[in-house]
Amino acid sequence: MKQKAYARAGVDIDLGNKVKSTLPRLLAATHRPEVLGKVGGFGGLFALDVRKYRQPVLVSSVDGVGTKLKIAFAMNRHDTIGQDLVNHCVNDIAVLGAEPLFFLDYLGTGKLEPRVFTEIIKGFAVACAQNRCALIGGETAQMPGFYQAGEYDLSGTIVGVVEKSRMLDGKSIRPGDVVIGLESSGLHTNGYSLARRIFFDQMRLKPASKVRELNNTIGDELLKVHVSYGPLVQGLLKKFNSKGRSGDAIKGLAHITGGGFVDNLPRVLPKNCDAIVRRGSWEMLPIFELIRARGKVPESELYQVFNMGIGMTLIVPGQKAGEILRFVRGKRQRAWVIGEIVKGRGQAWVV
Repeated sequence: MKQKAYARAGVDIDLGNKVKSTLPRLLAATHRPEVLGKVGGFGGLFALDVRKYRQPVLVSSVDGVGTKLKIAFAMNRHDTIGQDLVNHCVNDIAVLGAEPLFFLDYLGTGKLEPRVFTEIIKGFAVACAQNRCALIGGETAQMPGFYQAGEYDLSGTIVGVVEKSRMLDGKSIRPGDVVIGLESSGLHTNGYSLARRIFFDQMRLKPASKVRELNNTIGDELLKVHVSYGPLVQGLLKKFNSKGRSGDAIKGLAHITGGGFVDNLPRVLPKNCDAIVRRGSWEMLPIFELIRARGKVPESELYQVFNMGIGMTLIVPGQKAGEILRFVRGKRQRAWVIGEIVKGRGQAWVV
């Protein structure tokens, strides 16, 4: 059969339709009863059950995974990058106390590769199912000549909901509160441009290089999935923030992404409080020890670029810290008290 003119120009609509025909099966695990219609419409439909809320507030976020994609390209492994994107977005709205409702993705590529497409979508589906979040739509764009061969870009949008009176806004944070850090799996989705320079340019490693300190290849280590703290946060709020604002123990959350502690903690602090984060108060992951030892990067900058092993922080009353830590560790999430809140001007310091 003669190839169509558009396909000869690099955009194969028929192939795109064939690949997308597998979506209903892939997305079945992400279905929620509020989802209406079917995959492939002009818009995704979600019927919010407003009876569950007095004043529902929709919370949204959009993001990508940055140059972590370069590692996926180099490893020719695409089954985790979709999980990274969903989990990152879930964490961004979790800090406000929001439950994720639905997720939409965008995939742009020069040439649509069925295997790669399927792996990416499987990653979306796995993470959405784990977060009880529906994958209700997206866009796949074939743009020949726009991307380098074998490369693509991803972004995603998440929408969640929170009761207005239960939103976490940090207003109750006071000097004397403590900062609890939840362990990350590694770099998550930030700092990869610097990490790639350190590992591949300075250290001359290849993605398949086995690194003794990591007991792993550097490529597999860098592809470790961004942890979702969403389900844990919902559990914490149900247990510790269900008695009214005056008794809420979870006062503020910060997702430690680009900007590290220095830029992210201030986003939840009142203007009269500072956060002090103490180095050495948690067990550093080996990959960050390696970056510190071989990267030739000033210590202060490391804590502004990387999460340094802490993916999410909780700000809680000092007298509640022990109980909260026991709850978190009971969910098989490693955590430590890593700092405290003091009088200040809304800044964060690593000391």
